Amino acid sequence: MSKGIQKPVLQQLAFPALAGTAMAAWAAWLGWDQHRDVHPDGSTTGPYEAWQVIGLGLTLLAPVYWAASRECVAAAVLGTTTGLTVAAYYDWSDDASGLFAIGVGMVMIGSLVVTGLLSLLIASSKRKTEGGRPGR
Repeated sequence: MSKGIQKPVLQQLAFPALAGTAMAAWAAWLGWDQHRDVHPDGSTTGPYEAWQVIGLGLTLLAPVYWAASRECVAAAVLGTTTGLTVAAYYDWSDDASGLFAIGVGMVMIGSLVVTGLLSLLIASSKRKTEGGRPGR
């Protein structure tokens, strides 16, 4: 397959691959923990611990790096954001208060900003290390 054909195919496959990876990572790190912790003073925390959210973020670094380093920045950003947003909506939509929509919006905006900045940083650093080689 020539390089001219490989790039569009890669870009089209990167979006669903990253969205699916983000949803699977959400399920693996956050999907199983659904109860809140009640402390002796009556306050509640959770349902997630900080280490779970950090693990999710670190897990998603590899696929975002993979896509962004292959100049699929839009797929890296939109695929990851879509996957996390869909997973958060599915996980939190049983909340009767309706406030889950605010949380889902925060997940969407936060993941969009973070993956956008990270992907641009990765793509630009890859271009610099390659020294602007022609033919890419």
